[in-house]
Amino acid sequence: MSEHKATIEWKNPTTAFNADSFSRDHTVTFPSGIQINASSAPEFNGNTACTNPEELLVAALSNCHMLTFLAVAAKRGYQLAHYLDQAIGILEKNAEGKMAVTRVTLHPSVTFMGDNQPTHEQLEKLHESAHRNCFIGQSVKTEVTIEIA
Repeated sequence: MSEHKATIEWKNPTTAFNADSFSRDHTVTFPSGIQINASSAPEFNGNTACTNPEELLVAALSNCHMLTFLAVAAKRGYQLAHYLDQAIGILEKNAEGKMAVTRVTLHPSVTFMGDNQPTHEQLEKLHESAHRNCFIGQSVKTEVTIEIA
């Protein structure tokens, strides 16, 4: 078991507060000291210069899949040179009629080094194993699809 923390802080920059115009800008601070400027998505009156929770969720799913993929590939003796994913999340109403990130599609493109190059079928199996073992992927109801480049 391990514990993971984040501090979320919002401050009202004005003396007023109403539903249509309150600032959505806030900070997310991690124990490492890294701080991210965040807001709501632009469609919900957020600041386009900041990240938003939906983007962070998509990034967390992609990041976890990549790290798990790297570990699985290394254990199977593959040498990796580069990994790129341009993940896309869809915010829409779910089966209960609530807004949710219902689908995330990962688009991993992996470059291997050396003579030990996986076949397409082996690459698919590496991604399947990474998906099954990704901590974040196992923690959400969001449908995660992997489209190998």
